[in-house]
Amino acid sequence: MRITALDHIVLTVTDMDAAVRFYSEVLGMEEVVFGGGRRALRFGSQKINLHPPGHDYAPVAERPAPGSADLCFLVASLDAAIVALEAAGVGIEEGPVSRTGALSPLRSIYIRDPDGNLVELSEPQNVVLAGSGDRG
Repeated sequence: MRITALDHIVLTVTDMDAAVRFYSEVLGMEEVVFGGGRRALRFGSQKINLHPPGHDYAPVAERPAPGSADLCFLVASLDAAIVALEAAGVGIEEGPVSRTGALSPLRSIYIRDPDGNLVELSEPQNVVLAGSGDRG
């Protein structure tokens, strides 16, 4: 087996409207309504399905709980993200700091969503790996 991409994740949220507002208005994701009124947030080629506590969807995680996620999203410009967060009144918990991403080093900040989930916003850093550069 070979995993090729991430399609979606699921967040359990206490207040569906607050979660949609935060992720759409502050982070710029697109709200999607599907399957009998279920709500999700789309960004790029991925989405976040939102579940209220005590929902009757099946199957689900063994212990779904609001505020238990730790998410990292890539942004085009961390400086622009900081300006947008300040304008929206969203406090930065930590950063900018250097972190390690899946494909490159990252410059990151940390915020919290309405349920207390940790949200890392990261700008990939351009790195030339040894032996891959242009020898001109």
